[in-house]
Amino acid sequence: MNRRIFLRNSALAMIGIGAAPLWLRRAVAAERPARRGKVLVAVFQRGAADGLNIVVPFGEASYYAMRPGISVPAPSRAAAPTAATIDLDGFFGLHPALAPLKAIYDARHLAIVHAAGSPDPTRSHFDAQDYMESGTPGLKSTPGGWLNRCLTPEAQPSPVRAVALGFSLPRALRGSNSAIAVSRLDGFRVTNSAVRPEFESMYRDAEDARLRSTGTGAFEAIALLDALRKKPYAPASGAVYPPGRFGESMRQIAQLIKADAGLEVAFADIGGWDHHVNEAGANGAEGQLANLLADFARTLAAFRLDLGDRIEDVVLVTMSEFGRTARENGTRGTDHGHANVMFVMGGAVNGGKVYGHWPGLLPEQLYEGRDLNVTTDFRDVLGEVISKQLGNQDMETVFPGYKGGPYRGVLT
Repeated sequence: MNRRIFLRNSALAMIGIGAAPLWLRRAVAAERPARRGKVLVAVFQRGAADGLNIVVPFGEASYYAMRPGISVPAPSRAAAPTAATIDLDGFFGLHPALAPLKAIYDARHLAIVHAAGSPDPTRSHFDAQDYMESGTPGLKSTPGGWLNRCLTPEAQPSPVRAVALGFSLPRALRGSNSAIAVSRLDGFRVTNSAVRPEFESMYRDAEDARLRSTGTGAFEAIALLDALRKKPYAPASGAVYPPGRFGESMRQIAQLIKADAGLEVAFADIGGWDHHVNEAGANGAEGQLANLLADFARTLAAFRLDLGDRIEDVVLVTMSEFGRTARENGTRGTDHGHANVMFVMGGAVNGGKVYGHWPGLLPEQLYEGRDLNVTTDFRDVLGEVISKQLGNQDMETVFPGYKGGPYRGVLT
């Protein structure tokens, strides 16, 4: 039995139980940094984002030849500046809806890895997400996920050491290390205080050691989050998170980081990237993808602004299960592809650069004649982040069976 099952089967929204421990009270009151440390935030773009329209290879003619209706105009070809690709290095550019990220890129706190992804050829959303979250492409039997395995054993871990913002624990955070899933920090409580002692006693006195541990950890998390709930949170520096689930998730992750409550890894996801139809409007700068990217960019920019100097403790990495076809289809969309793009943001990032080997988009350069080729295994990127940000060098445990490629210098 794990915490996710405990919380689901309890059929209750939970409250804090009794006084929080001294270290927590000090952390929440901001009397001193109680458990300040490095934090890794993983963001999953579910649905297979179109990396070619997110970070546009506007310097490659084949891109425009294969996407006559949905390509994003090059800086020199756009009818209006707001519709143009935002030039990064003369070859690659950001989709114009990602304009809020340009200042972070220029400040060298944002790096981009293009033509990255999983080497597994599946075009199934379910399988590809499972492989990427387990960290073992092509292998379904791997227990747990990479984000759980990257945590090193700790004698007295914080009850919010590993947190997913959502209704269930994602594959990436399942495993032997403690992790919890919460949809909202202020909703993680037992609304009926009369049943609280019975629940606490039931789990404390359980014969099964794992059940006792599960109950203890869950109630500790309840106490901690209840303490946080009682201290109203306001984003710093005028940061404004967009309304919606992703913005709220990232706002709450920032709150946990700044509470110094012992957070080490956090997970959030944002869906809606499966654009088979009407991906773009009159051009690639408009339409469904543009709207989603605007929310994505505003949220990450608000998160960066909200953290202030705490960005030095944080690295955020994005991923999606696979990319989209290089050619647009007949319904102004794109189908399931192969390679994609990853963002890495944080204080320790060697940003202001597009990393990775660009394979090209000529017919003979495409994967199976239709997709951008993977030239950087996503585990290379995650491996560098885990090694340098969390200090875990045991990549064989984090990514079983993977020998790994050379680190690419994305982090200092």
